[in-house]
Amino acid sequence: MVRPVRLEFSGALYHVTARGNARQDIYVDDKDRRYFLNILSYCTKTYHWQCHAYCLMSNHYHLLIETGDATLSKGMRHLNGVYAQYFNTRHRRAGHLLQGRFKAILVEKESYLLELARYIVLNPVRARMLHSAAEWPWRSYRPTAGLAETPPCLTTEWILQAFSDTLESSRTGYKQFVAEGSNQPSPWEKLRNQIYLGSDQFIEAAQRHLEPNRKLTKPQGHSD
Repeated sequence: MVRPVRLEFSGALYHVTARGNARQDIYVDDKDRRYFLNILSYCTKTYHWQCHAYCLMSNHYHLLIETGDATLSKGMRHLNGVYAQYFNTRHRRAGHLLQGRFKAILVEKESYLLELARYIVLNPVRARMLHSAAEWPWRSYRPTAGLAETPPCLTTEWILQAFSDTLESSRTGYKQFVAEGSNQPSPWEKLRNQIYLGSDQFIEAAQRHLEPNRKLTKPQGHSD
């Protein structure tokens, strides 16, 4: 199977995932999760990223990354590489921690950023690990909702400003928006060519960066 092409440019928004090799756990405890977020904070600063949402599951993670420069692959090599070295050293193991390359979906910001931010923080609820979005601390819901301190890796301004001009009202609107998301259809039903989530106009503009004559395929599914 041909691997999807990486399309990188300034101002691009991506839903990024990586999974443990053979679906093994990539976090053993909270110390591992804190270390991962520390590396992510370094990457957001060094590679001019904004992370709008994240969720650290047991054997994979979800990130919603907006790139100020065309640095997604470079930053992801650092994030995954440094974390894997740390994990193997700390837990006295060898071999690949992560399964292949990370997966990145190019997203139309104006149409899908809010929907994907909600999708990401609801991941443990859909997996039936939790009953509500507020229970799992290792995702961006609590700091975005004002229930925990915002980590250096996270940007909340764009999401909150979508609901109100005042902080308290915007957090209330965000919490209601997430609460209403459990019964919403998966955004991946609209995925195109394995790498695009957006309108036809957005996809056409993106493909001009890549292959002007490339034909689009019908929408196809995407797993968590």
